[in-house]
Amino acid sequence: MSELDYYQVLGVSRTASQDEIKRAYRKLVLKYHPDHNPGDKNAEQKIKNINEAYDILKDEKKRSAYDQLGHQTFKNSGGGNYQQHHGFTGGIDPNDIFENIFGDFMGARRSSKTAFSKKAGANLKYDISLTLEEAFYGVTKIISFKTALTCEACTGKGSLDNNSTSSCPTCRGSGVTRSQQGFFFFENTCQTCRGAGHVIKNPCTKCYGEGRYINTRNLEVKIPAGVKEGSRIKLTGEGEAGSRGGKTGDLYVCITLIPHNTFSVDGNDLHCQLDINCTTAALGGEVEVTDITGRKLKLKIPAGTQNNHKLKLSGKGMQILHSDRCGNMIVHVNIKVPKSLTKSQRELMIKLDKELNEASEEGFLSKVRNFWTSGSE
Repeated sequence: MSELDYYQVLGVSRTASQDEIKRAYRKLVLKYHPDHNPGDKNAEQKIKNINEAYDILKDEKKRSAYDQLGHQTFKNSGGGNYQQHHGFTGGIDPNDIFENIFGDFMGARRSSKTAFSKKAGANLKYDISLTLEEAFYGVTKIISFKTALTCEACTGKGSLDNNSTSSCPTCRGSGVTRSQQGFFFFENTCQTCRGAGHVIKNPCTKCYGEGRYINTRNLEVKIPAGVKEGSRIKLTGEGEAGSRGGKTGDLYVCITLIPHNTFSVDGNDLHCQLDINCTTAALGGEVEVTDITGRKLKLKIPAGTQNNHKLKLSGKGMQILHSDRCGNMIVHVNIKVPKSLTKSQRELMIKLDKELNEASEEGFLSKVRNFWTSGSE
């Protein structure tokens, strides 16, 4: 049988970076893993070759030796060939391949002696959308998500008995194994205990020694009044359960606000638009507006109000987080000009326009007259 070209096995060039090698390995493992190809002997052989190639190329020292001396580097009189020790039939759980990429927890079955090492649970993020009213008043939501939960059967220990651990028989408690390959000596993390130095003798049959398992969790979350777009609520200890007694992670609930039909938010202020007619803008008056709570408020329009003028209603804006105060409500005035007029309205507008122009001209002539008069004295 011809020797494998490890670069060809992973489908990468000889100058590939470690990131490129890892990405290629991950893609191939997902494609040929036995769980996805049950009973396929060809896929089983491919995954052995992929595992063998990756173990060499991911290690810079091994890769350098392989590049210089090829497979001869990894042959010696007493050790047999590499595949016998590192293929699926050589004592490595095929699920450990996934652990190299995705971490220590995939919910997979473990061997009868499982590594004993605590591992903290990951922090989790949950995105939730709120209406503006929910953000104003505060709300309680029930969220549902998949996560790692502490195993009830073993109370998270991973073992079914109290005398749960023993020294790893492979590394004798050191957590590492040493091997000679050609002219080189290598020290690797022990595959049996994964560096812990201890193994669980009687692993839990529900979680397979992990101390946790994947399931859907429903959680009640209390969201305080005054949260904003992008607010983040930390729920300590509500994240992923730790492995074998490890610390539980935290849960971060991230807030997104659903766009409102009337209001937009700027800090603690609420902005809205108000349409008024030109006579109200000119003469002034009082109009009715509705705030975020649905209450009707009286708003005074000053005489001579211009288009896009902003009027403020103090304390009628957004609830301020962890406070009994509110921001302001900012009303943007839009002056609406009528698109059609009756005959009498048109006559009145013409008359008004004439008077305004005459007043403007008189005002201008008066200023000129006053200027020359004052200059001649």
